[in-house]
Amino acid sequence: MSSNASPGNTPPVAAAPKRARVIPIAEVVSDDGELYAARKKIQPRSIKGRFNNVRWAMVWITQLVFYGLAWLPWNGRQAVLFDLLERKFYIFGLVLWPQDVVFLSLLLIISALGLFLVTAVAGRVWCGYACPQSVYTEMFMWIERRIEGDRSARMKLDAAPMSLRKFSLRTAKHGAWATLALWTGFTFVGYFTPIREVAAEVLTWSAGSWEIFWMLFYAAFTYVFAGHMREQVCKYMCPYARFQGVMFDPDSLIVSYDATRGEPRGSRRKGQEGKAIGDCVDCEWCVQVCPTGIDIRKGLQYECIGCALCIDACDQVMDKLGRPRGLIAYSTERAQLAGKPAHESWREVVAHIVRPRVILYTSLLAFIVSGFAWALLTRTPVKMNIMRDRASLAREVEGGKIENVYQLRIMNTSEAPRRFLLEIEGLPGAAIEGQREIEVEAAGSRDIPMRVQVDAESLTPGSHVIYFNLQAVDAPDVRVHEKASFMQPR
Repeated sequence: MSSNASPGNTPPVAAAPKRARVIPIAEVVSDDGELYAARKKIQPRSIKGRFNNVRWAMVWITQLVFYGLAWLPWNGRQAVLFDLLERKFYIFGLVLWPQDVVFLSLLLIISALGLFLVTAVAGRVWCGYACPQSVYTEMFMWIERRIEGDRSARMKLDAAPMSLRKFSLRTAKHGAWATLALWTGFTFVGYFTPIREVAAEVLTWSAGSWEIFWMLFYAAFTYVFAGHMREQVCKYMCPYARFQGVMFDPDSLIVSYDATRGEPRGSRRKGQEGKAIGDCVDCEWCVQVCPTGIDIRKGLQYECIGCALCIDACDQVMDKLGRPRGLIAYSTERAQLAGKPAHESWREVVAHIVRPRVILYTSLLAFIVSGFAWALLTRTPVKMNIMRDRASLAREVEGGKIENVYQLRIMNTSEAPRRFLLEIEGLPGAAIEGQREIEVEAAGSRDIPMRVQVDAESLTPGSHVIYFNLQAVDAPDVRVHEKASFMQPR
């Protein structure tokens, strides 16, 4: 993108960029004294361009993953399934149990650091391109445009009195929205209950009450947020819009307007040169395409989600006027202060990316991701919990022996059934009475009562440390070593 100004423009004096404006109380309080002014409905104009293509590419990618992943089979089951009833999470070949909550914690930390890193480098690109609210709003607006027409047609329809045509169009639109929302809710439930089972139950009207509740709840959630609230979610409900400023620095990418080149605004014809007229013709296309309804020419505002549709719109106007693109462009506060509204060389791009904050976030992210990957790769595919029998801490049995009873829960997290051998160590003379070879099904668990006996004369009264060793018969490297205690009564 170029930042060259026209020959007749004002001298390229660096103007301080406008930061997120503070909204005065006069703009918040409406004319009738209410605390908040009534919402003005936004009817965004459709636009074509490279950034809009990127947005739609993200819509396709995210929704193909969301709607398609639930139907993907893996080893005779669903590839991704969060089975809350059995308390097991299946993610392709990985089976996670409640004891694996550390992996969920690491995943949340990685997601947060990734968001910090992306924001520090490229501003709110997450909001503009990948946020579910933006993605579903774009899908709902596409349906709206196909049924009711583009911006001007929708505005005329809004202003027109109710008629058969208006009623038919609105019914078709809301019907299509409801269908998409219901399919979304159905897919959402399919990640917690096997989706093929849910589909069969829905088709035979035998679905459970909880499945129906969450399906309708998530469908209503999608319908209201993406179809009706839209920009209100981004402006007033999303916390990210409020604290994004602390993650910005002078080198973070922002969508910006080159006031030095564009002002003063005024209409002009193609090829016309005017000394007192900037490149901005005040067509307001940048405002009309904005999904949150802001005017980017007023400077950076917290309502801006960084979707860059205003860049696509302005570039098309500049092409028609024969002027250079880049009047509205991705830039940084530092570049604006230097009179450069956009990066012009790879050296500037590298300098923008390689800076202390980005290096810190990248280093932390790389460290945690490496630890996460190492923990997953070295994770033992078997777990064992040991619980003492609280009804009887210790008892004397035949042969002058003291017996302790334990309850063992063995969890096989691998995708194949396994046979294990159980042994005792740490206490001389301790022996297991009963079953020592244990079979556990694939991705299953088994509860085993276990009795351990020791000669009473060989122990002093009190608590003694013992260890349960569980070894896979077919895999020497698959083993667990758990500590327990053996009680000798006084």
